[in-house]
Amino acid sequence: MATDTTPQTPSPDSALDPAVAAKLKRDGAGLVAAVIQQHDTGDVLMLGWMDDEALHRTLTTGRVTFWSRSRQEYWRKGDTSGHVQYVKSVSLDCDGDALLVQVDQVGAACHTGTRTCFEGRGLPVSA
Repeated sequence: MATDTTPQTPSPDSALDPAVAAKLKRDGAGLVAAVIQQHDTGDVLMLGWMDDEALHRTLTTGRVTFWSRSRQEYWRKGDTSGHVQYVKSVSLDCDGDALLVQVDQVGAACHTGTRTCFEGRGLPVSA
């Protein structure tokens, strides 16, 4: 018999504004992709995942909170590294399945120590 390896769905209990929650199109695990962008340069820093509660915390605390799919817990960017993301704005895309979170990034955005999670990781493109 196969073992189910689907990520556990984060807690559905959230204080997220119901009008905002109704606009979200979540994946099977109840998550929405959150693209994190430096507000003044436009640099794309990283991608994280949010459920309703993580989005609520992000909108109400001024700090970015994610749902960790690997650790199955909430984590606020910078609590252990000091590389904090201060929220400047949050937008929902036209389909409701992705967020754009513009931040003021303090220090590296990537856990590897680079400014962005995409730095030095370009792939060859053939036209």
